[in-house]
Amino acid sequence: MNRLENWFCASALWRSFTRRRLLPWVLEGAGLGEHVLEVGAGFGAATEELQRRTPRLTSLEYAADSVTRLAARRQGTSSGVVRGDAAALPFPDATFSSVVAILVLHHLRSLAAQDRAFAEIHRVLRPGGVFLAFEISDSWIGRLAHIRSTFVPVDPAGVRVRLAAAGFSRVTVDFQRSAFRLRALRAAQAMFPGEHSAATA
Repeated sequence: MNRLENWFCASALWRSFTRRRLLPWVLEGAGLGEHVLEVGAGFGAATEELQRRTPRLTSLEYAADSVTRLAARRQGTSSGVVRGDAAALPFPDATFSSVVAILVLHHLRSLAAQDRAFAEIHRVLRPGGVFLAFEISDSWIGRLAHIRSTFVPVDPAGVRVRLAAAGFSRVTVDFQRSAFRLRALRAAQAMFPGEHSAATA
């Protein structure tokens, strides 16, 4: 992340917007269950609100300094902070009831890394668990804001097929201005031979 991203993501403005507007929309109508994985916690803009919505929260973050800050803030709570890579999650299969990723996927260095992350998220979800994500659409403003940073936009037109290839079903994409939310379900039971996951609009 560049200096602009670090400043904005650590700001009180972004924390307030995330808590009051962004998360309510992303989580609308979704049951998080009793153990949520937050992928790419960053400066923790969503962490405290997610903690309020679930009995147990595990936050994954790649940057060591962010892990240290978050761990210090979350002492004495039921949430843990783990350093790790979204494309190689350090958790056993079927650990989490839901996975939430806010503005994380476009920071992965390639489409292949995003696809590995989709597969890993599917792996650590329990059957019936839901994956919820928020992303920005590709635009010149987005590219300008990510100068000297990683910006690999997720194409909403193709993400249903990619998530289905990772094993997800009931994939939906909903738009709000220049951003969109993703929802995808890990099927409650294994597919029978010849069946395929269904990606729907």
